[in-house]
Amino acid sequence: MKKVLTGMPSFNALGLKKQLLALAVCMGVGLVQLDTAQAASPNVNPPALKASAPNVYVVKKGDTLWEISGKFLKKPWRWPEIWASNKHVKNPHWIYPGDRLLLCTLNGRPLIGKDEGDGCTGIIRRYSGRTNLQPQIRVESLNNTIPVIPLEHIKHWLERTVILAPESLENTPYILGTADQRVLAGKGQTVYTRGNGLEVGQRYAVYREAEPYIFTDAEGKKYNAGVELLQVASGIAVQAENDITTLELTDSYNGEVRRGDRVLPEYDAMLPTLFYPTEAQEVTPGGQIIRVMGSISTAARNSVVTLDRGTLHGTKVGQVFSVYQQGEIVKDPKTKETVKLPNQRIGNVMVFRTFDQLSYAYVLDSELPIKVGASIQPPLMDE
Repeated sequence: MKKVLTGMPSFNALGLKKQLLALAVCMGVGLVQLDTAQAASPNVNPPALKASAPNVYVVKKGDTLWEISGKFLKKPWRWPEIWASNKHVKNPHWIYPGDRLLLCTLNGRPLIGKDEGDGCTGIIRRYSGRTNLQPQIRVESLNNTIPVIPLEHIKHWLERTVILAPESLENTPYILGTADQRVLAGKGQTVYTRGNGLEVGQRYAVYREAEPYIFTDAEGKKYNAGVELLQVASGIAVQAENDITTLELTDSYNGEVRRGDRVLPEYDAMLPTLFYPTEAQEVTPGGQIIRVMGSISTAARNSVVTLDRGTLHGTKVGQVFSVYQQGEIVKDPKTKETVKLPNQRIGNVMVFRTFDQLSYAYVLDSELPIKVGASIQPPLMDE
């Protein structure tokens, strides 16, 4: 390890960059490696169709898979059970504006697939694998694929935020001051960082630390489950002397650069092209919503929330959870006992980014405002 003359510990920028890149790659891979239609358990009833479910639906620009699923199913997260993916197509789960979706029936169960000119007969034949068709090629921009949710609603939380373990931030470079002695700095200004590992000519991101996620363990001891970092700027290292690096800020985001802000390698966020709601059976029970992003305590449809469940608990990108409001505590007018009423299901959220102990989730729908402390559970698959 390189010796630091000023006594400041060195910072392995390359190692952290690899860590961030690995996080991005894993996130991207998890979003596109999808199974074909899942066979439901024989003990579970087929997904219930809405009375208004159309026999034919033409996909429109601006649609989302969640909205389309909701046109057919009472429980949209069961979409994988009825989707007739064609095994001879390279990416059978992708649909595009202009695609005709047909509602068919196979052995008494609903089946939805893309019409290729031969109606339900062709959809069932291809789904069952009884076809001699050769692989087809469809030239189409990935930007035209239909996502499960509007990506613009979560883009900020994919590109400009990250949650890292507290120990990952030890000895990382930080903003020491500005060239013109200002307290705040932004795009076009020069700042100085202190810490080793920065390389001249490389781009770096400047992050502001948000409130840490503090939990209490079974023994009553508090611990830090993760530090949330919000990117406020980007810049290029133009000069280095000992452990002081000069950074020219090229972009500003949701705030000004301040002294003490963290400087980390910048990476290209891999925005997903598709999400796929799945059943969440293997996640450690007892999860809760612990933070509402961009709000003090209340979330609604299209909001982003933080769950106290991460990859270490079995959480995966694409999983759907039902949200339950804590039942009210009332006094029985006859017995005078204090009784807690049952929890009430008020909405659904879908995980779109995971970390070790935490996850970001998108509120798909909500009947009532969702508050911090609301519990999450895997959705009921049976009707």
